[in-house]
Amino acid sequence: MGKIQKINQSIIRLPGVHSIGIIGDPGCDGLGTYNMKVYAGVLEKSAKDDITMVIGDLVPEGTSTYYNTICSLTETVAENDIYVLRGNHDTGTYKEYFGLHNYALLLEDYAVIVLDNALRTFEEEGLILLKEVLDMDEVKQAVITFHIPVPNNFILNCVTEDEFDRLKEAYYLHKDKVKYLVCGHVHSCFVDKVDGIPLLCTGGGGAMIEDVSEEIKASDIEHHMIHLFSKEGKIDYRFDILSEKCYRKEAKDPILKEKILETVQGELMAHLKYLMYADRAKRRGLSQIEALFKALAASEYYHARNFYSVIERPPAFQESAKSFIDTEQFEYQRLYLMLEKYAEETNKPLAAQAYKAASMAEKVHAKLLKEVENLEEFSREAIYVCPICGFLMTDKDFQERCPVCGSPKREYESFIANEG
Repeated sequence: MGKIQKINQSIIRLPGVHSIGIIGDPGCDGLGTYNMKVYAGVLEKSAKDDITMVIGDLVPEGTSTYYNTICSLTETVAENDIYVLRGNHDTGTYKEYFGLHNYALLLEDYAVIVLDNALRTFEEEGLILLKEVLDMDEVKQAVITFHIPVPNNFILNCVTEDEFDRLKEAYYLHKDKVKYLVCGHVHSCFVDKVDGIPLLCTGGGGAMIEDVSEEIKASDIEHHMIHLFSKEGKIDYRFDILSEKCYRKEAKDPILKEKILETVQGELMAHLKYLMYADRAKRRGLSQIEALFKALAASEYYHARNFYSVIERPPAFQESAKSFIDTEQFEYQRLYLMLEKYAEETNKPLAAQAYKAASMAEKVHAKLLKEVENLEEFSREAIYVCPICGFLMTDKDFQERCPVCGSPKREYESFIANEG
């Protein structure tokens, strides 16, 4: 047997196991490299624990192609045994790969009961198993895991109150043993208390983080996992945020890293060329050709992003804007001025003009990025870009003509908040 455990019995004893890493929703958005870099990173983090559990949605759809892909990656990266809980995307031949939908792990100090509610209803065999395990004298503490949340104070994307009542009825006689409820499904995270029991929700193991409520914004959440462990005989937990330095296997191969960077450059150059051609098609009224080349450009960008993500991962969202400021300042304060001067001295007027225009724009970029350091207070409603020279203006410093090249306002591209 490999790292992934195919469950063929409903109660499994794991003596000596004290901690479990919990990963939520690695694959429901797709198994692209960008997402799988996150999954590989949390698998590495979870290696600190005795075992790992993926708490649903390994794949976007339960076909053999997707299951084979996720299993292959998991077996390559994982360093401890992997247990799986079925999510709503884990359809089709799930049982052939992972076995039973409902089972219990009896660890050294507590039990983990895995229940299938992927179809928004708890399976009866799972609830019967829950009663059986909680009724065991040897089980003093328990954690109940499932994919879709029960009703809570943060989100509406959960099972019904009636379904929660079925679950509560199953653990009612031994409620004192139930220390945590743990779920996934939501591409974010939160901690709540339901029926007097802490509810841990985690969905940050690969899927794109998203807004889920007024209280839980994507800008405040990073990809993550949960460590669940025994501390002085009692169950405790810790959220673990994924670092930008996660999973560096390819980045440590100097030859492969160099080739990947070359590939990124090639993809971005193709992206630029396609966008330029799309712009030319637009100015000639060839809307279908414009659409095609914009689509080609987008495809090349996503290729570049995937390759780049293999060797690099952006810093936390709250920190990312700050990380761009130094580069912008260096460009307009030193690099572009130096290159502009060199171009002038060597009688290269077009290069000198391009560097001068870019330098003026980079100064504005740095100014706006400093404003973005406080995300909640950034108040620019409209941004305008001159497509002739690339200068940038906001609604607060708008001019009828571009102050760098003189292009009229009718040429400006506008970027309006909440309008895409």
